[in-house]
Order: sequence, then structure tokens, then C-alpha cells
Amino acid sequence: MTRQAPADGAFRGGSDSFYLPNFCASRAAVAIVLIVELTAVVLSIARSEAVDFGAQLARSSLFLLWIGLVGAALLCVLRPALARLGVQRGSLAALALLTATVAGISIATVLIGRSQLLGAAAVAAQFPRQLWPFVLRNTAIGGVITGVTLRYFYVTHQWRRNIEMRAAARVHALQARIRPHFLFNSMNTIAALTRSAPRQAEQAVQDLADLFRASLGDPNQTITLADELEIARTYERIEALRLGERLRVTWEVGALPLDASVPGLILQPLLENAIYHGIEPRPDGGTVHIHGERSAELISVVVRNPLAARGGARHGNHLALENIRERLNLIYGQRALVKAGAFGEEYIVTLRFPYIAAPGVPVRAG
Repeated sequence: MTRQAPADGAFRGGSDSFYLPNFCASRAAVAIVLIVELTAVVLSIARSEAVDFGAQLARSSLFLLWIGLVGAALLCVLRPALARLGVQRGSLAALALLTATVAGISIATVLIGRSQLLGAAAVAAQFPRQLWPFVLRNTAIGGVITGVTLRYFYVTHQWRRNIEMRAAARVHALQARIRPHFLFNSMNTIAALTRSAPRQAEQAVQDLADLFRASLGDPNQTITLADELEIARTYERIEALRLGERLRVTWEVGALPLDASVPGLILQPLLENAIYHGIEPRPDGGTVHIHGERSAELISVVVRNPLAARGGARHGNHLALENIRERLNLIYGQRALVKAGAFGEEYIVTLRFPYIAAPGVPVRAG
């Protein structure tokens, strides 16, 4: 099974571990424009009694847009160099760079107002006339706002790193939590097949090795949906050797895009829970239904299993569900959804997350 690079927003390292966001992204530019306009409105309202609101808003918007976009462009270009300096020196360099940007644009604004470039005196009158009071005031305000903003970026980045580390720890816990009864039962089944069905026993050993290899892989990596489905089917084959006809699994996944990039172990634990809690306690077994589809740019996977009788119900700690929910939220944010609960005579788990094609994998459907 081929491992792929992490999806955007997944567990990151290297230069991406620097706390400043990627100002080269289009959404960063949109955010800057919105923040600038909001700031211009607030400043204009604060001075609306002394000057015309419309004129003040236009001046503030134009001035702040220049500062915001030039500063974002500089951080976009220089972010790798700032990351190499480390957090402390990189922060001081970013603070100095943005403060110098505010001072430079302030000086340029005054000089443009004094020049003959504007032509009409009415237009030139809209520009500040005193150089140093204007520059020093803007530089002081810009330095304070920049410092607070950098601190916000740093705290947000540390919070996100803590979430990533906790999610990685939970992935490792999930990987280490191969239920002992499953391992012992699988080995007993293989031992029983060794003489009666040696080829089946050999396939079972290979499936068990593949399952453990997938379970003990790097949790920071993503895999294709095709590989994730194969891991789940491998687990099904091993359990089918033990449960026989009591276990039935229907796969309705032909509409899924197999090239989608997903975090590993999001489907196999759900199948494991469905078998452990819903099929194994029932004397006559039951059927696990796995249905998947793609609607627009969203992938949905639904796992359904019958509920066990009250006397045979097994209580879990929902570790697998919480782990999957946390990792999907970490990678996809609010676009991911994990729902689970009992409905009628069934327990249903629904996963929904955006479709992101894995790099270098041809687009194909299941």
C-alpha cells in the first residue's frame, strides 16, 4: 500500500512549523482586506464628528490597504527566511519589517501629497502635511498592532500544535490497541487451518501481517481511499475465518473516488467496532453494511450494524470514534463530520469529509 503526503493542514513539520501563516494563500489576502476594511470603518467612525465620514473612510481604506497588502507580500516572500531564524529572532525581524513598512508608506503618503503628481489642490489637501508627527504616530500604532498580531499568531500556532500532538498520540494509542482477543483468536484460527487448509492459513498470515503493518505505520501520513478500503477488507477476511457465516459484510463503495487522500485507519476501526459490538455477541451473527458515495466535493461513508441484545451488549470507550473525529477535524476543519448513534435496531456511523485527490494518483472511481 502506497503512502501519500499529508493533506493540507495535516500534521506538518519543517519550515511549515513556523507560526506565521502562509500569506501567499489567496484566503490570507482576502482576510487581510476584510481586516483592513473593518479597521478603516472603526477609525472613520471614531473621527466622524470631526471630518466627513465618507472621505475619512476612503482615505483610511486606501492607506491601510497599501500597508496590509505590502506587508503580506513581504511576509509571503520572506517567510522561509524568517522561519530559519527561529521564533524569537524571526518575530523580531517580522516586527521590524512591518514597522518599517508602515513608516515607509507613511513617508511616501506625505511626500505624494506635497508633490505635483496629484494636480488639483483639493485632492492634495486630503493628504497629511506634517511629516514626522504623521509617521511617528502611524509607526507607534503599527508597532503595537503588529506585536499583538504576532502574539496572536504564535498562541494560535501553539494551540494547533498541541492539538496535532494530542491527535498523533491518540493515533498511536489506536494503533497499539489491537485487541488481544483479536490477535489470539486469529492465531488460533491460523493454527487450526495449518493442517486442514494450508493455503488459507498462509493467506491469513499474510493478511494479519498486512493489517499490523498498516496499523503500525506513520500516523502523520495520509493514504488513498483505495488503500484504506483494502485495509478494512483485510480485517474482514481475518474475522471471517473465525466467525464464518455469522459475519456478512456488504460493500456499496463503487461510487467512491479511490484516489482520494485520507488519514489512515478511519474505516477499519469502524468495521472492527461493528463486528465486536454488533455481530460477535449475536448467536446468529448479522450483516455490516458499508455504503459510500461522493456528492459534489464531499465524500460520505456510512457503516451500519445490528444492535446486540441487551444481555450481550458490550460497552466501549468510544476511543476509535473520538480519534477519527479529531483527526478529520484537524485536517478538514468544519468541513468534516462524524455522527454516531443507535437508530431503531441498528447502530450507524457516518463520516463526511471533502474530496482531495492524492498527488500522483490517477482519478478513478470504485
